Amino acid sequence: MTTERLLIRGGLVIDPAQDLESVRDVLLAGGRVLAVGRNLSAHQPKARTLDARGCWVLPGLIDMHVHLREPGGEDSEDIASGTAAAAAGGFTTVLAMPNTKPPLDSAARLRRQLKAAAGRAAVQVLFTGCATRDQEGEELTDLAALAAAGIAGVSEDGRGLADAGLMRRVLELTRCLRLPFISHCEEPSLSRNGVVHEGRASHRLRLPGQPWAAETTMLMRDIALAELTGTPVHFAHLSCRQSVEAVRQAKLRGLPVTAEVTPHHLALCEDDIPGPDPSFKMNPPLRSRADRAALQAGLQDGTIDVVATDHAPHSPKKKALGMRRAPFGVIGMETAVAVVLTHLVHRGKLTRRQLVERMSASPARILGLRRKGSLEPGRDGDVTVVSPLESWTVPSRFESRSRNCPFIGRKLRGRVRATVSAGRIIHAL
Repeated sequence: MTTERLLIRGGLVIDPAQDLESVRDVLLAGGRVLAVGRNLSAHQPKARTLDARGCWVLPGLIDMHVHLREPGGEDSEDIASGTAAAAAGGFTTVLAMPNTKPPLDSAARLRRQLKAAAGRAAVQVLFTGCATRDQEGEELTDLAALAAAGIAGVSEDGRGLADAGLMRRVLELTRCLRLPFISHCEEPSLSRNGVVHEGRASHRLRLPGQPWAAETTMLMRDIALAELTGTPVHFAHLSCRQSVEAVRQAKLRGLPVTAEVTPHHLALCEDDIPGPDPSFKMNPPLRSRADRAALQAGLQDGTIDVVATDHAPHSPKKKALGMRRAPFGVIGMETAVAVVLTHLVHRGKLTRRQLVERMSASPARILGLRRKGSLEPGRDGDVTVVSPLESWTVPSRFESRSRNCPFIGRKLRGRVRATVSAGRIIHAL
C-alpha cells in the first residue's frame, strides 16, 4: 500500500454503484479512494497526477476466472507473468482456478500460493480451492480448513463433478462456509474426445465434435442441486443458447444462480476457426452464430452476470501438438476490454455502464468483495483507465508467457491506458 496521493484527472468516471457517468477527478490516498469530484487538483498540489482526459475511468476490473499455471505449468505461465498480463488488461483483481499441478486441494498448498502471490503478484490474486482431493471427483477436500486459510471460492474447474450426490454435499458445505461454488459444466460421457463444436465446425474440419448438450445437461443438474440445497452456484464460461435459456428460467424462479461468458465466445463462433489452428481450441468450444447471438443477448439482459476471460495459457510447444493433441485453452486478459468494446459496446449491444457492471461490480458482488467494484470513497484504490476509441492491432507477443490467442493480427477498437492497484500505477502506456 502506498502513502502517495494519486490524482486521476479529467476522465469520464463510470460507476454504476454511485449512478455516476460524468467527468470527474478521482483522488486516491493510502490505497483507498479518498474523493471523487470536480477540480480536485486545486486542493492537491503535491499529488502525483494521471491525465485521463478523453478516457473512461472505471472501478478496477475483476477477472473471476484465470489460470496462472503455478505450480506445475510454469513453462506456460506463472504468478508474475500472469498478473503482469492482468495489469496490462486493466484487471486489478483475479481469481485463480485450482487445477494446478498438484491441485490446490489443501490449506498447506493454499498458504504456499498466498505467500508466492504476496511476493510476486502485480495485482491482487484470490484463489479457489478444489472440491475433491487431487480433483479426482471421489473424496471431499477439507473445505473448512481451506476456507479458514483464505480461499475465495470452490471449483473443480477443468472438469465437471460427475457424482451428483457428492456435488450435493459440496454445495451444502459451501453454503455453510459462505463460499461461491464455480461450476464447470461438462458431462464427460457426452463431450468425450470432442475438440470443436459438434456441427459445422466438426464437419468442415473433420474433427471430433462436442455437442452443446455436454454443457447444458450438467448445467441443468446443477441448477436442480442449487434449488435443492439453496446454495449459490456460479456457472463458468457459458457457450450455447440452451444454457443461457436454462439460467434465465432459473433466475425467473428466484434461484441463487449466476453465470459468466468469455470474450472469445462473445466475439467468435465456429465459422471463425480458420483451420486446424490450436489457438482456436478451447473448452467449451466456439459454437454456432445463433449461440453467439444468445450469449450476447444474455449478457445484455442480465441473464449472464459476468465477463470472465478463462485465461488459459499454454506454451507454444504444447499448442504445436495440433488440434487433436494440444491442450484446450486460450489467453484472454490482455485483449478482453478491447474485444468487448469492439464487438459489443461499439455495436450497441452493451452499454458502457453494463461493461463496468459485468467486469467489475458483478464479480465483486458474487465474490463478496465489499471494498471493490466501485469508486465510492473508502473503497480500494483500484482503477482502470480506458481509451475507448483507440485502435490497435493485437501483437504476437504478450506480457503472458504464452501466445495462444485467437485475436492475433486483428484490429480492435478500445485500449487500456492505465491500471492502478491500491493507489499505485502498475501499468501505463
